[in-house]
Amino acid sequence: MITRPSRAVARSEGDLKVVALGGGHGLAASLSALRRLTTDLTGVVTVADNGGSSGRLRAELGGLPPGDLRMALAALCGDDEWGRTWAGILQHRFTGEGPLKDHAVGNLLIAAIWDQLGDHVAGLDLVAELLGAQGRVLPMAAVPLDIEADVHLRSAPDRLTLVRGQVEVAQTDGQVVSVRLHPSDPPACPEAVAAVEAADWVVIGPGSWFTSVMPTLLVPGLRDALTSTDARRILVLNLDEQVGETEGLTPTDHLEALAAHAPELGLDAVIADTSLVDARGTLESTARALGARLFVADVATIPGSDQHDPGRLAAAFGAVMRQA
Repeated sequence: MITRPSRAVARSEGDLKVVALGGGHGLAASLSALRRLTTDLTGVVTVADNGGSSGRLRAELGGLPPGDLRMALAALCGDDEWGRTWAGILQHRFTGEGPLKDHAVGNLLIAAIWDQLGDHVAGLDLVAELLGAQGRVLPMAAVPLDIEADVHLRSAPDRLTLVRGQVEVAQTDGQVVSVRLHPSDPPACPEAVAAVEAADWVVIGPGSWFTSVMPTLLVPGLRDALTSTDARRILVLNLDEQVGETEGLTPTDHLEALAAHAPELGLDAVIADTSLVDARGTLESTARALGARLFVADVATIPGSDQHDPGRLAAAFGAVMRQA
């Protein structure tokens, strides 16, 4: 029999207030790492997904796409039996050939609670309470968004082509030059803005650079909070380029893309895996130009992996925070 914890982990007095931004597996890795360091943790999640189970629910019900929010909630589940069990349930996908095929249980649960409560934030807080989550998950905006990108397609390299949709941009056969949101001025989630304003640390990345990371910097209200907050800002670089979306981009290119999309945003630290050491000189100078110190550490699950190890990433975060 699985025993439910009596309550979620209580916040300790003096705990650092940390906000992590992004989506997908990258944000999940950051949250899994950060919950080892603090109980006062908030994930602010992009809401532009238009594919898979999330895209189907978004099209049918008209609400926010729940998939990245689900993954963030699963990452905040505890390491006890209750937490591991619920994380597995949230992430479970139905098989077969019927209408439930490929739907994630967590997506359906979140959508059902939203339908009952009519409030995205209250619904996510309720799911977090059910899970005993060690933190909070919030959408970056109060409305679903679309991503638009200007791309140099391989089939038309001499001109910019407009590509619209998170899935379409992520899988584009060309070089993404810039991205923007549609609508361009969406209302930021007030609770997400408040969390950033009150934070001690804000973590950006890792994740799909143009479809998970950049969008969190493009919601005007959230971007204003990110630039004005007294929090220190950490950027976590990806371990490798992503086929389609960032194919051919160096780690330095990733930093330059961030600076181009949010030129007013300063950084305090950049975390890079030791596999990027060959580019360290250029990377270090680019990070310095953004106001950041470069921290190099082994943060991959294994050498050559494109996945961050939560334990190693937690150690890197701890090192940055101690040396600040």
